[in-house]
Amino acid sequence: MNTTAALPRAALALALSLPLAAFAQQTPQTAPAAMDHSGMDHSRMNHAQTNGANKKAPKKKAAAPAEATAMDHAAMGHSPKPAAAKDDANAAPDHSKMDHSKMDHAAPAKPADAAMDHSKMDHSQMDHAAMGHAALPRAQASQTPREPIPAVTDADRTAAFPPISLHMQHAPEFNRMVVINRLEAVDADRGSAQAWEGQAWFGSDTNRLWLRSEGEREQGRTESANLEALYGRAISPWWDVVAGVRHDFRPQRAQSWAAFGVQGLSPYKFEVSATAYLGERGQTALNLEAEYELLLTNRLILQPLVEVEFYGKDDPHRETGAGLSTAEAGLRLRYEISRKFAPYVGVSWERAFGDTADYRRAHGERVEDTRLVAGVRLWF
Repeated sequence: MNTTAALPRAALALALSLPLAAFAQQTPQTAPAAMDHSGMDHSRMNHAQTNGANKKAPKKKAAAPAEATAMDHAAMGHSPKPAAAKDDANAAPDHSKMDHSKMDHAAPAKPADAAMDHSKMDHSQMDHAAMGHAALPRAQASQTPREPIPAVTDADRTAAFPPISLHMQHAPEFNRMVVINRLEAVDADRGSAQAWEGQAWFGSDTNRLWLRSEGEREQGRTESANLEALYGRAISPWWDVVAGVRHDFRPQRAQSWAAFGVQGLSPYKFEVSATAYLGERGQTALNLEAEYELLLTNRLILQPLVEVEFYGKDDPHRETGAGLSTAEAGLRLRYEISRKFAPYVGVSWERAFGDTADYRRAHGERVEDTRLVAGVRLWF
């Protein structure tokens, strides 16, 4: 073997192998340097946090070009490297040779995990259907306006309040009721006295026969008494028209009247009756009465009452004068042991006016009188 010729060839191979080995060793680390960073936005890069990460980063295999473009540069640091890190084979790529002319360094650097500022975003072009906002949350759906309530029409009112003929079709059977509103003892100036007032009706809810009576006895003698028989026709669920006759037994001689009027329950639950009379000798009269029941408890009831009488002309025989003749007001407190039996106590006030007061003065009677009463209310 020619030793002289082999030595130059061995020296040449050794000289060539050393550069190739060094190049092969540095190839995985220098692969990222071939990436084009000219179009990247490094305004949000954190140059302060990357140095420490680059120092401890282990050696990794070079990534493919497709993977390199997807790298997250938000956490990359571009602050000046320490001297010790320059010689480290695992250090980050050298950006000193990068083209930073297109980088936006005006915006301050922000942490990668900071919340995005949506105030400056243009949401008009966003596709909310693809973002999953098609269905509103339950809290927002409940705030959507409901359909407004329609206005009440005449048809609605007619359905709620049908005519009286249709309203009464469900109860055509015969009924009755007898109520004695006042059966009481009176503390009068000339001794005790008794008084009564009651009414009854027989028939259906549409057509009824009404009986009404009231009177007073004093010192064993009937001072006044009358009886009315009236036909009543319902004109609404709360009102009746009545017409019939009235007969006065006392005072003085008997007398008959033709009667017609209305009665029923007014708004605020006042029981009201207004009856006009025409006498057999041309006399005329008008009686107005109103009462109210105030429930203090389910059994304790306070009942105020007001009654006034008017006459068309003077009648000396009956001691009544034209115009406003008498007015009476009472207040009675009853306790309903049952709905059909209720004792009560109260006070009654009466006053005569005009010519009626003059007739009473002429006969030595009081013009104004206040009495204590006690009695019972009965219902059959």
